[in-house]
Amino acid sequence: MHTNTLKYDLPAGIVVFLVALPLCLGIALASGAPLFAGIISGIIGGIVVGAISGSHTSVSGPAAGLAAVVLASITKLGAFEILLAAILLAGVMQLAMGVARAGFIANYIPSNVIKGLLAAIGILLILKQIPHAIGYDVNPADETSFIHANGENTFSAIAHAFSAITPGAMIIALLSMLILVYWDRTPLKNIKLLPAPLFVVALGVALNVTFDRFFPALSIDPEHLVDIPPLDIGNLGAYLNFPDLAHFTNHDVWIVGFTIAIVASLETLLNVEAVDKLDPHKRETPTNRELVAQGVGNICAGLLGGLPVTSVIVRSSVNIQNDNRTKASTILHGVLLLASVLVLAPMLNLIPLAALAAILIVTGYKLAKVSLFRDMYKKGWSQFVPFAVTVAAIVLTDLLTGVLIGLAASLFYLMRSHFKNPFSMEQYRLHIGEVVKMELPNQVSFLNKATIKSALWEIPENANVLIDAANSDYIDHDVLEVINDYRVVAAERNVKLNVVGLRDEYSLHDPIQFVPALDKDTQTRLAPEDVLQLLRDGNERFRAGRTTKKYYLHQVEATAGGQHPMAVVVNCIDSRTSPEIIFDAGLGDLLTVRIAGNVISREIIGSLEIAHKLGAKLIVVKGHSSCGAIGLALQNEGAHSMGAITGKIRKAVDQCKCGAHHPPEGKAMLEAVTRRNIENSLDEIIAGSAFLRERIARGEMGLVGAYHDIATRTVQFGEPVTLDDGRNDLAA
Repeated sequence: MHTNTLKYDLPAGIVVFLVALPLCLGIALASGAPLFAGIISGIIGGIVVGAISGSHTSVSGPAAGLAAVVLASITKLGAFEILLAAILLAGVMQLAMGVARAGFIANYIPSNVIKGLLAAIGILLILKQIPHAIGYDVNPADETSFIHANGENTFSAIAHAFSAITPGAMIIALLSMLILVYWDRTPLKNIKLLPAPLFVVALGVALNVTFDRFFPALSIDPEHLVDIPPLDIGNLGAYLNFPDLAHFTNHDVWIVGFTIAIVASLETLLNVEAVDKLDPHKRETPTNRELVAQGVGNICAGLLGGLPVTSVIVRSSVNIQNDNRTKASTILHGVLLLASVLVLAPMLNLIPLAALAAILIVTGYKLAKVSLFRDMYKKGWSQFVPFAVTVAAIVLTDLLTGVLIGLAASLFYLMRSHFKNPFSMEQYRLHIGEVVKMELPNQVSFLNKATIKSALWEIPENANVLIDAANSDYIDHDVLEVINDYRVVAAERNVKLNVVGLRDEYSLHDPIQFVPALDKDTQTRLAPEDVLQLLRDGNERFRAGRTTKKYYLHQVEATAGGQHPMAVVVNCIDSRTSPEIIFDAGLGDLLTVRIAGNVISREIIGSLEIAHKLGAKLIVVKGHSSCGAIGLALQNEGAHSMGAITGKIRKAVDQCKCGAHHPPEGKAMLEAVTRRNIENSLDEIIAGSAFLRERIARGEMGLVGAYHDIATRTVQFGEPVTLDDGRNDLAA
């Protein structure tokens, strides 16, 4: 326990204790158990579970969710001592679950259900505490079920409360809520050891004492105050109950123990997931350790005469909202519960329940803010509907039933999303023609069968179809049958089918009927304008972040015997401008000549002539933004061998400076020189090769300039060079 966190944990622990005390008594009363059984469980939940747990925020104790189970179990087993044997067994089971690492279950609870749980608890706190705030204390303070033990429900209790208002309690509650809401606007907020809830409790006591003395009509009767039963310090053993171990052979004891273990564990896992979301520091509770802590806690509860313990969302929420920092606040609240029954009872019995109700109402508002509902609505129906269903179900039933209903709603939308969109479909144009690609997700279940089959059977004849299962860890047998059946359909419709990525255990080999690599026939059919369009399409895919998967292994095998490139690119050496990436090309598609500043020399022209001999149909001279070589030329840098490059670029620099009345400066000048340099390179190719001039004139080879804007990922092509008229060049 560090002194720098104690100033936060001490006041938080006191407030949690003040809230927990009446709740422990109320749950014991609702469970049909001795009142001190609730206090014993609160002490165990604070000290024992708090010490073992790895959570910094969770507070454990007796919970309303188990009250109905305990009440029915006492009736079924016949005695509280026999129930204690079942609680002891439940603790052992929870301990075993923790050791067996069953806490992973918490990872499968959807976020929308957890947020629905928090919002529902907030709404319940407001609804359930309204009667206590106006002095109607018929029902237990921690009752969360819609139907109460006395036959009332949440709404009828509120209606009855307004017919039995206690004026003094209402005044204390309203004043307390105003203080809690506006506390941060007062100088008192700077006193860390005086949190608003503690001030409110002290004020409630002071006001009731004042009412007693000066305004008897507003005085609050004892039944509306905290009520800790008197304790005989000299006979503490009389308040402890011990399990009847002789009933371990009773079949019903084991059933009750198993029921308590399952319900308490599920409620704990739900609550720690919820409080972790509330934690402003976003610390993660180790769920397996939490199950161990709960198991030890319930073993102690069974041995000492307490009620079953579990993590409790209300107390945990109060703990977080009072700015606790470590689990010291949880342990402290347990120590204070122990002290309260030993020495503090006379003083604590002066606290009005209305003051505590005000604390819980404000806590409820913070859990169920309107902004939470608005944010969930913005996320779409698949998130909002399970959230709203969880909220409504918990409010109208009970916590565990409501969460199960919420999980069912979330599961429905999960299945619906799998059914509607189990794969991605993409159609793109390559040099081999149009390709229809179906990419399967990580998990492909039988629910996906119908939509996958429908999508495949709707593909037209003569298509190239690629089914990519490389990212799929699991594919259901029904879906594998659909893929296998489609092979027959594809053959009948002249569809070339590739299936890639199937795992060995599926016992299906990957059929490869086409490879996205150029062959001689395809290369021969392509005209220069076709190649230019393919480069435009490839750059658009790159720009949009939709580059095709390359399947290099297949391309290596297809091009090992020879290459049939469609274009040659004269490109700068800049590391950010690789043509194969910028144009989304595969192995064997492009020849590249890389030289700083994309300048032209006799050797480069020779390489371009060789490119034509290899079948390339288009020459692209590609410059780019922020070119380092252009920048050096602008600085007139020509030392060493760099002058061979920058000297050629200086021609473009002089043209840009002399060709305008007001030459551009800075980045604008850099871009202007880059574009002019591209045009100069095109001119040098035309002037330097009669061989290429003849091919361009006959339309066998295309020549075009291109400017690559690195920031926008876009390549802007100029007009293809023609030898019989002018051209719309990139320097314009």
